[in-house]
Amino acid sequence: MSDFLNILAFSFSVTGPIFVILALGVVLLRTGMLTDAFVDAGSRLVFNIALPALLFISISQTRIEETANFALVGFGLGATLAAFVVLEWVAKLFVQPERDRGVVVQGAFRSNMGIVGLAYCVNAYGEAGLVAASLYLGLVTILFNILSVITLQRSLHRGGGGLGRMAKGIATNPLIIGIVAGLAVSWTGLPLPQIALKSGQYFADLTLPLALLCTGASLNFRSLRDEMGSTVFASAAKLVAIPLLFVSGGVALGFRGIELGVLLLMSSAPTAAASYVMVRAMGGNAPLAANIIALTTLGSLLTTSAGITLLRALELM
Repeated sequence: MSDFLNILAFSFSVTGPIFVILALGVVLLRTGMLTDAFVDAGSRLVFNIALPALLFISISQTRIEETANFALVGFGLGATLAAFVVLEWVAKLFVQPERDRGVVVQGAFRSNMGIVGLAYCVNAYGEAGLVAASLYLGLVTILFNILSVITLQRSLHRGGGGLGRMAKGIATNPLIIGIVAGLAVSWTGLPLPQIALKSGQYFADLTLPLALLCTGASLNFRSLRDEMGSTVFASAAKLVAIPLLFVSGGVALGFRGIELGVLLLMSSAPTAAASYVMVRAMGGNAPLAANIIALTTLGSLLTTSAGITLLRALELM
């Protein structure tokens, strides 16, 4: 019991500050210090500049040759793709209206790996956790963004759903551009000027607080009641079904210790704040995306702790 409480306290130390900033966004909007215009402009700033800068700086400074675990990364990519296909099929059957399907699917499979997941890994395993998770984070995040563009464009009927338009949406996505550029710098070992690193880091440091403030300001508790079914469906898939798929598949393939821990911690992280930013930028149901983020962030506190405790009891991690 004390072990579970210690793990719960650790999880709360990671997710607690996120909830504080979300709540602050709600308060600031209601007091008039934030406006809808600010939230719209702030969301576009995060999506087009700040978050790509964060991903670029993080990945470009990672030495891939020292961190590569291609079996782990390959499994993560395969499991993510499998989860996406199943979620698309289930959402087509049960999620209405159609334009919300992409929001629900993205909210269900897209983990906050770059912030919460990585923090989980570092706190659980220290430097070894950071090394094990870095390449996994970079490559799986590329797939996250590609699949997110696909599901949102399909459900919103952006550009008529043509493959050319979809490919253009993927190729011009600022998040994917930031990741690919970061991987290129990391692979080549190209040294970046300090002024570029410093400037990029300023934008990177802006990402989380601004994204969470805008997400909190967009929370709509009336729509949470009206769209409870979609919110709960996405949250249950994100917090239970997806981690179960990753962990059971990882155990079956022989992953143990830190590798299995990375799979659990990355997959059980709450829905990424970037999912709200992308939904808003593409004209989707932003309040639904924000509500999924809030509910999964709260639920992840319990489900991640339960998962860690179970795997430790079974001596698998």
